[in-house]
Amino acid sequence: MRLLHTSDWHLGHILYGFERMQEQKFMLEQMVSIVKEKKPDIFLLCGDVYHTSQPSSAVQTMFTEAVLQIHNANPNMQIIITAGNHDSAVKHEIFREPWKFLNVHTIGSVDREYPENHIIEIENKAFVIAVPYCSNRNMPEDFYSSLLDKVEELNKNNLPVVLSAHTTVFGCDFLGHDNANEGIVGGIESVGLENIGEGYDYFALGHIHKSQFVDRPNNKVRYCGTPLAVNFDERFSHTVSIVDIASHNSTPVVEKIEIKDNCPLVNLPSEDFSSWEDVKELLENFPDDKSAYIRLNVEIENMLPSEAYEQANVLMQGKKARLCFINTRRKEQTTENLQTMSLSEFSAESPIDIARKYAEHKEIVFDEQMQEIFNDVLDEIEREAREE
Repeated sequence: MRLLHTSDWHLGHILYGFERMQEQKFMLEQMVSIVKEKKPDIFLLCGDVYHTSQPSSAVQTMFTEAVLQIHNANPNMQIIITAGNHDSAVKHEIFREPWKFLNVHTIGSVDREYPENHIIEIENKAFVIAVPYCSNRNMPEDFYSSLLDKVEELNKNNLPVVLSAHTTVFGCDFLGHDNANEGIVGGIESVGLENIGEGYDYFALGHIHKSQFVDRPNNKVRYCGTPLAVNFDERFSHTVSIVDIASHNSTPVVEKIEIKDNCPLVNLPSEDFSSWEDVKELLENFPDDKSAYIRLNVEIENMLPSEAYEQANVLMQGKKARLCFINTRRKEQTTENLQTMSLSEFSAESPIDIARKYAEHKEIVFDEQMQEIFNDVLDEIEREAREE
C-alpha cells in the first residue's frame, strides 16, 4: 500500500497583507505531478486545509479545482481529507456525500454517535482511521484505542492500518511555531503516544509544520509538515511524505519529496541578526529578478532609525521581492553596562528613585505626570498598610 501524507496547506493565508494564491497554486500543481508520478493508493490530507474558517470563494474554488485535478491524476486513488483547528468542520461536511462519487472522503468533526464512520476501508489495500481536530477536553475517552480495536476485529486480511490525527504529540519539534512549549503548540494541548493505543502501522499527523518522526527509532509516528512556509521562522525544507507499507505489522518506508516555492520567505541575514547598515547592504544586493517575501532582522542598541522603512522601500525599488517586516532585537547588554546594587544599597533607595532608574534602564521617559501617578499609588499602598 502506498500513501501520500500531507497536511497544513493553509490555503488563503495572508502574509503581512500579501495574498499568496500564486505560490499556493504552484504548490498544488506539484501535488498533482507527484500523484501522477508516484501513483499512491491513498492521498491523506491531515487538516488545516484553509488558514481561516471563513476562506474566500476564490480560495475555496482553488481547493475544489485542485482536488479534482488530484483525482484525475490517479482516478482509483482514495482521497481522505480531515479538518484541522484552522478549518470549519461544517464546511468539510457540507458536500461529504457528493464527494464520495470521486473517491473523496471528507471528515469535519468527531462522530460520537457513530465512531465507526471514522474507519475507511480501502479495498484490498488498507484501513484508515481518519480523525479530525478535536480538543482534548472534548475528545471521547479512549477514542483512538477503541477505533484501533475495532479495526483489529475487521482486519481479516492483515492489511496495513493507518491512523491519522491533527494534534500536538509530546516530544515533537515545534520549531517555527510562536509562543509554543511542550505542553501546548498552536492552541492544541499535547497528548502522549501512550494515550493513543496500539495496532497502527503508521500514525499520520498534521498541525506541526516541521516534518519529523516523533517516535524514533520506530519511525511509525510522523508529521509530514506543511508544504509551504507560513512564517519566516520556518527555516527548514517543506515536503510531502510518500509512505509504503507492505502489510500489517511491517515497518513503513518513507520518502520525503520537497515542494518548491516560487516566492519563498527570505530572512536577511539568513541566520541571526545584523546591524542596520549591514542589513541595508544585504537588501541592496538582493537579486532584482528574484520573487520573495523579505523579513529584515536587525540588531539595535536603542531604537531603529525612524526613517528605516523609508530607506528599505527605496532599496526595494525595481525588485520583484516584497518587503514584509523589519524584525528588531535589542543588543544584549554586557555586565559592564548594568548597574548592580547590594541589598543594603537597595533598601536605602527611595521607591521613586528605584522607579526612576528602572524607567531609565527601559528607556522610558519618567516625566512629572508619571511621578505624580507613582506617588499617588505609593500613598494608597501605605494608607492600606496602616489600616491593616
